[in-house]
Amino acid sequence: QVHLVESGGGLVQAGGSLTLSCAASGRTFNPSAMGWFRQAPGKEREFVAAITWSGGSTYYANSVKGRFTISRDNAKNMGYLQMSSLKPEETAVYYCAAGTIASMIHRTPDSWGQGMQVTVSS
Repeated sequence: QVHLVESGGGLVQAGGSLTLSCAASGRTFNPSAMGWFRQAPGKEREFVAAITWSGGSTYYANSVKGRFTISRDNAKNMGYLQMSSLKPEETAVYYCAAGTIASMIHRTPDSWGQGMQVTVSS
């Protein structure tokens, strides 16, 4: 449906910053929102943030509010997640996703990126 290609993952020190990017392309499937999730080993996949393509309304998990910023560039079909003040416990595989806001909240987006490892060292 929607092909999502992620970039920007890697290793960062605790307290540091990292920006993830997600390039979207597809078969004229127009999701109303894009979002980010993460999954640490042994834990369930966690909602991180989402943004609507049209109005740019943002939604954040309480755990990242104030530290992470989600944004999008509609002309480039790009989504971004700016992460700051990163904590070691936020080490996880981060996934870009496309769907509705409701699908993000219920962790069932229409499309997933393949995921990127983000490691926060202490």
